[in-house]
Amino acid sequence: MSIEIGARRELFIDRYLIEDLANARLHLHPPERKNIVLSVEQPLENACSACFNVIQDQDRVLIYYRGYHPVGRDLPDGWKETQTTNLLISEDGIHFERPNLGLLQAEGNTNNNLILRQYAAHNFCVFIDPNAPLDQRFKAVGGSDKDNLHGFSSADGLHWSPVSEGPLAVKGKFDSVNVALWDPHAECYRLFSRYLDESAGPGQGIRAIQSCTSDDFIHWSEPVPHRYDDGIPLEHFYTNATLPCPGAEQILLSFPMRFVPDRTKNTEGMDYPGDGISDAVFMSSRDGTHWDRTFMEAWLRAGPETRNWTHRNQTPAVGIVETADEWSLYTASHYGWASNRLQRLAVRPHGFASVRAGYHGGEFTSKPLTLTGDALRLNYATSAIGSIRIEVQDAEGRIIEGFALEDSEPLFGDELDAAWPADFSALKGQNVRLRFVLQDADLFALRST
Repeated sequence: MSIEIGARRELFIDRYLIEDLANARLHLHPPERKNIVLSVEQPLENACSACFNVIQDQDRVLIYYRGYHPVGRDLPDGWKETQTTNLLISEDGIHFERPNLGLLQAEGNTNNNLILRQYAAHNFCVFIDPNAPLDQRFKAVGGSDKDNLHGFSSADGLHWSPVSEGPLAVKGKFDSVNVALWDPHAECYRLFSRYLDESAGPGQGIRAIQSCTSDDFIHWSEPVPHRYDDGIPLEHFYTNATLPCPGAEQILLSFPMRFVPDRTKNTEGMDYPGDGISDAVFMSSRDGTHWDRTFMEAWLRAGPETRNWTHRNQTPAVGIVETADEWSLYTASHYGWASNRLQRLAVRPHGFASVRAGYHGGEFTSKPLTLTGDALRLNYATSAIGSIRIEVQDAEGRIIEGFALEDSEPLFGDELDAAWPADFSALKGQNVRLRFVLQDADLFALRST
């Protein structure tokens, strides 16, 4: 059976296109830590400010986050209603400011960036709904009760109204960031939320991710736990940061914060101490239910900063922003400390993972594919001595005349969307296999145009 890729961009983050590998492997590319975009400021933010989610809305970037949260383990009655959702705004996704919104009073005036003060501010998470009327184009979910999650809509992203009376009819443990989104490939709303997997027995619960779907954002299907390949161990996933991949929306990406509760380093001096350490991992899905965990290692480590080696750090914000020639993601750092902050991360566009071969070379052959364009375009990088060459075979593995490896000029450099120097128009509609021969090179993605 042939995979018809059409004009889709396909990423080498799993073995979806790969038949076999020889002296090459799938390689995960960690992000690069960049600038601090927010350092909390008392009294409207504190050590427990968190739950960051990012929206790219035309020529502006919005970051919603939990601002004020009562700090402490023994909280007074009514603490849920004192929490706030705050807003940052940027023109470039790199430098952010707190806008003076004038919506809510705090510290005796309205000169602040607060948009919400109530239970839902605990983990308010926003997305833009491309199908909604203009007065509902912003959607959100939030709710600090562990068993209750509420839906909201807004025309401007500032003034919010509930979408229904009472909570959404979804079961789970919702006290961390839960992600709602519109899936343009499946043409439905999806909700990725937290639940407690108790399959290991009483008292052995694992924080895990579930999902459900909806046609109207109000009525939801029964949640389905994430499924992984046999042999993949369950790990504590405190958050999920899931989204359709920009420019390859048939692929869902997820960046869970992996929590390790039985490891603790020095917490002396923390405003909000607690057990556990954390990092972030990367996984992907093509149906929203089965998730590929080719990469079990950390996508984002804590690094050398000691204040990142405490609980609930390395929590990726929900969302990707296209900034110049790189993509920006964001992560919580120093959570629980007075120096609590949000840091920008940079990744190569569509470059989360690659097929990589080293100095001595390697290769891989694709599964049968149906190409629909005249050209093949590649996202790739090589060293100065490295190269990528292509051979085209028929579905049975026979070399197609004119497309043998010796007919292929070596491609070298570092390009995000380079056209292969060969005319593929004669191969339209045929079932073919692509054989890539790499030396000291990474192939991140391809598409047919």
